[in-house]
Order: sequence, then structure tokens, then C-alpha cells
Amino acid sequence: MNKVLLYCRQGFEKECAAEITDKAARREIFGFARVKEDAGYVLFECYQTEDAERLLREQPFDELIFARQMVVVGELLRDLPPEDRITPIVGMLTGAVEKGGELRVEVPDTNEAKELLKFCRKFTVPLRASLRAEKILLNYESAKRPVVHVFFIAPGHCYVGYSFPTNNSPFFMGIPRLKFPADAPSRSTLKLEEAFHVFIPADEWDERLASGMFAVDLGACPGGWTYQLVKRSMMVHAVDNGPMAPALMDSGQVTHHREDGFRFRPTRSNIYWLVCDMVEKPVRVANLMADWLLNGWCRETIFNLKLPMKKRYEEVSQNLAMIDEKLKANGINAQIRARQLYHDREEVTVHIRRIWGAVPGRRDER
Repeated sequence: MNKVLLYCRQGFEKECAAEITDKAARREIFGFARVKEDAGYVLFECYQTEDAERLLREQPFDELIFARQMVVVGELLRDLPPEDRITPIVGMLTGAVEKGGELRVEVPDTNEAKELLKFCRKFTVPLRASLRAEKILLNYESAKRPVVHVFFIAPGHCYVGYSFPTNNSPFFMGIPRLKFPADAPSRSTLKLEEAFHVFIPADEWDERLASGMFAVDLGACPGGWTYQLVKRSMMVHAVDNGPMAPALMDSGQVTHHREDGFRFRPTRSNIYWLVCDMVEKPVRVANLMADWLLNGWCRETIFNLKLPMKKRYEEVSQNLAMIDEKLKANGINAQIRARQLYHDREEVTVHIRRIWGAVPGRRDER
């Protein structure tokens, strides 16, 4: 198996391909990306067979922006016979995976492929039984063993491979399944909820999304992101010249500042969260977020960068590098991550956590 399969948002195949080609080259792993427009996935074919698994192990999945999942696969299985689709799949996996801990039968996130999901659900049961009989899967699910993936791109056509549970997306198809809250003022609320799931480990929620924290929401109107903070019993300063949802104001947890988010300055020193979903040029938003972190006005921030029509990977990379350089130049240690979330559209969501404390070679930030 010498290919790395990456799931992505439909229409962002070129960005996903540019990113994996760049990240692989930095690790001296060379190959070429196969891109099919609007396919919802990218294939990166390594020149050296062993490099596909090496890339899967060495490239941190969390550092990929446009990929939803990363899987080592072999050649496309074509025209699987309807009377026996299982035998070719078992044959492809034999010798490649032993004692896998989970099976996922998936499809690209496209309208055409979604029609296959009903088949995939039914097919999973007999396939799992056969894989267990051949010792390719354990008789029980285990989060410590490789995940076996069967990825159907069309009826009877699929890629077969595996991912590592310590370096993949834990979600089916790489998509967190979230339900829109009926009382939320806008669907944008799901972007921030998904960001919490993607960027913050579940066992750290009680500490980093705690009741009683103070937060600022820049460009808050009508309150989709503020809703998520209020839901977690935070006290929120909502900054926007537009109106906020009455229910949020009635909560007693929201102070509405009718100001420009770029001009607003916090009035208290114990703000933990800054969130921002303003429709602005990405470089302007990136500079604003860097200023908040440099001034110590927040501990963590989640914000969106709206993408241009062309060179979107380059645009995001440049803005993230700019923030990183600014923070390092001022002796500030921070963890920076970015991802195009399922609920994003023409944008990327960024999370930055300022690490307070002594940093080797830098001043103490306490």
C-alpha cells in the first residue's frame, strides 16, 4: 500500500493536495497528488511503498488543515461482484492489517456518494464478521489498534486501508455528528461547538470550558457563538453594532457592547476566551487575534479566517505563520491549530492557546 487517502470538503481538493504535498516534502517523503474535482477526497501516491505508512505515522493529523481523515490504502478495487464483494476486500487487507480494533465503511461527503450510505451500513455487519474470522479484526472493538477503512467512491468501487487511532480523526467520515439546538439564534453556533470537539480534548472541558469563565465574542450578532458560551455558564461580553437574540440577553450572562470589534478593548483582566466570526479579510482578523494574545487579553481564542477564491492554502499558511512569528518575537509560547471544519464553508477555523509559564530561551510570562 503506497497511497495516502485524505478525505476533504467537496471543492477543496486542490487545497488538500497542496497541503499534503508540502507537509510530506518537509519530511522528505515524495510523491504526487491525484486530484479529481469535487470528489471529496485526494490520493497522495508515494514513490516509495514504505513511505505511505511513514507519512501516516510522522505527519501529525492535528496539523492538517484541509483533511478530515488520513488513511493508508492500496489500489482501487473495481467492479466488485455483487454476489461477493467481501472476498476481494479481505484479500486486499490480508497481510496489511492484523487485529484491527474498528471497522468503518465510509463514502466521500458528496451528494452522489451519500446515496451509498444505506448500503454501507448494511454491508458493515457481514464484512466485520468476515474480517474477524480472518483475524484482520479483533473480536471486540479496541481504541488501541488500527482502524480498518473501506471507502466506497461508487457502487462496487472502493479503497481499502487503515489508519492509526493515535493519529486520525475519531469520527465516522471525519465528521462530528452534532444536532442544531432549537433555541440557538443561528446555525453558526455549530461551528463553535464543533471547534470545541476538534480542538479541546474531552477530558479537559471541565477545566477549559468551565462555568463562571469570562469570554468575549467579537462580531457576535445575533449570538450563535455567544449561545455556546452561555450554554456553558460563562459570562460573555458580546461585541457587535447589530442586535443580539433577546433570549441571550434575558439570561443575565451577556453584556452587549455596540462597538466595532476591531476597536473594542476589554474592561477586565480575567477574560479566558476570545471568539470571533467576523466577515473580514483574513490578514486583518489574524492581526487582531495576535494583538489580543500579545496584550494578554485572553488565554485561548477560536476564530474564523474567510478564504479568498485562489491560493487558499497559501493564504492560511501565511496568516498562521505571521501570528506565530509575532508571538515568538515577543517571547510568547502558544499552541496554534487550524482546521476546515465540517460546518465551515469558505473559511478555516483557528484555535490558539497561549501557554503561560517559563519557556526555554524566553522570558517568564507570569
